[in-house]
Amino acid sequence: MIEDREFLAEERKQDDYAIRPDSFAEFVGQQSLIENLEVFIEAARIRKESLDHCLFSGPPGLGKTSLARIIAETHGQRFHMLAAPNLRRPGDLVKILTALEKMDVLFIDEIHRLPAPVEETLYSAMEDRKISITLADGLAAQIVQLDLPPFTLVGATTKIGSLSAPLRDRFGIKMQLEYYSDKELNVIIQRACQKLNFFIQTDAVDAISSRSRRTPRVAIRLLKRIQDYATVQKLGSRKSP
Repeated sequence: MIEDREFLAEERKQDDYAIRPDSFAEFVGQQSLIENLEVFIEAARIRKESLDHCLFSGPPGLGKTSLARIIAETHGQRFHMLAAPNLRRPGDLVKILTALEKMDVLFIDEIHRLPAPVEETLYSAMEDRKISITLADGLAAQIVQLDLPPFTLVGATTKIGSLSAPLRDRFGIKMQLEYYSDKELNVIIQRACQKLNFFIQTDAVDAISSRSRRTPRVAIRLLKRIQDYATVQKLGSRKSP
């Protein structure tokens, strides 16, 4: 039973990743933002440089994480995802930064929640691609400066006003995500149904989008609950005499 539960949990996790757009062409909505971002990425590619650090702001569930993943797929090498509250000490961040490779994308969610000492470690990493670490303690302490490879930091925040000015100013690309229209949500729901191999009628799609508070995450959550209900109903009808 435990193995079955683990299998189902892993299967659902794979479904979650499958629903996410894999490219800018698949990304629905945020048209102006996408067009600008594609120009910035192409310019960096032509110059053979890493993309400038990006800051995405806006309410939760609008696609900030998906955009960061697409940047990594399009321009970066590897994708590293962190939640700011988990970075409690500068050493936690230093460990990640020193493991980066050229053109990697480091995504920090809820970046406005970084502790001040951790945030200050980011300043030189973003601006000069250098970090300083202290070896030993007391009189024997030595400060060693390490060089970092070209990388792109993508920060996501739902509270842009809570971000400190020194950190905010170090992002070369700042973009705000907007709420989605019902039409855009309809497309997102229909594409999710295709990826989940789940048929749904047009009026049901309209009903979901109208109740999704103009947010894709809410729409997908409602769709999955409907899929759960439909699955149980289908299995129940098979068991009936």
